[in-house]
This record gives sequence, C-alpha cells and structure tokens, in this order.
Amino acid sequence: MGRATALSAVGPNRPFDAVRGDRVTAGSADVTDADDHLEATISQRGVLFAASGDVLIVRRSTDGGWELPGGRLEPYEDAPDGIHREIVEETALDVHVGRPIHTASWRNDTDQGRFAVYYWCAVPAGLDVVADDPVQLSHEHSTHAWLSPEAAADRLSAVQSEAVLTATEVYDP
Repeated sequence: MGRATALSAVGPNRPFDAVRGDRVTAGSADVTDADDHLEATISQRGVLFAASGDVLIVRRSTDGGWELPGGRLEPYEDAPDGIHREIVEETALDVHVGRPIHTASWRNDTDQGRFAVYYWCAVPAGLDVVADDPVQLSHEHSTHAWLSPEAAADRLSAVQSEAVLTATEVYDP
C-alpha cells in the first residue's frame, strides 16, 4: 500500500502532522502509512466577539482553567449547529456563528487523538455585554470574563490563544 502525508493546517502556513502530533518543518516530507490515520474526538470552540471587540472566556469548574466556550461535536451533527448548540448550552447566548478560523490536532496525555475547530462568532447586534451581562453559565463553568483579545489570549492555552489572535485578524464589527 502507498504512503501518504497526513497534515492539517494550524494557523497561517504552519502544517501539523495529525498522525504523530509533530510540527512539520519546511522541506521535511513526513510520511505515514495511509491506514495509520488519526482517530480523534472532535471539539469546537467559539471566539465570541461583543460589539466592543471584547472576547468571552469561561473558567472551567473542574480545574479552574480558562477556555473558549464550546464542546464536542455529536455524531451526525452539522458543525455550525454543533458549535451553536454548545455555546447556547454553556452561556445561554444565541450567537451568530461565522466561519472557521483555526484548527488544531494533537494527542493528549493518554495518547488519545484530539481535533479542534475554532469559529469566529458574534453576539447579537445591540447587546451590551457590560451593562446587560447576558451570560448564564452551565454547571461546567464557574465564572466568565469579557476581555480584550490580548488579555483573553494571555489567560488561554497556546492553541486557544492562537485562535483568538487569528480571529482578531478577521474580526469586522
């Protein structure tokens, strides 16, 4: 059987080997067996922008870490419907789901495959998130914050920070 390269884009022009979890350097053609592909849980996260340009981050109840709202895609679920469902479940916000702006694949500490897609999202026009504070968190999160993209990126993991900064490049209020 032939050999194929399994790559997915991670940020602008930075390929990632989805099978091994390694970054691929320019000029190196990492090759894997075509049958040795990444089996991964798919999660989706939203980079939610308020009219002010602030981004919503939420704090996990389990370990206190900060993250972007979102979760796992259900079997046979349409991707935009899935991210919308997750955001409504976690925050009670009926957001506009825009285009995907970032992807990442990796293997976690127990060697399970993970794949995430990050979407540009916007809260409804005219909603003042500071004055109205419309966020109603699920049990999965203990608190939330609307922060500038830079401040949000400082609290998030490297992959989620990159998603916020990439979304900021395409943000158009």
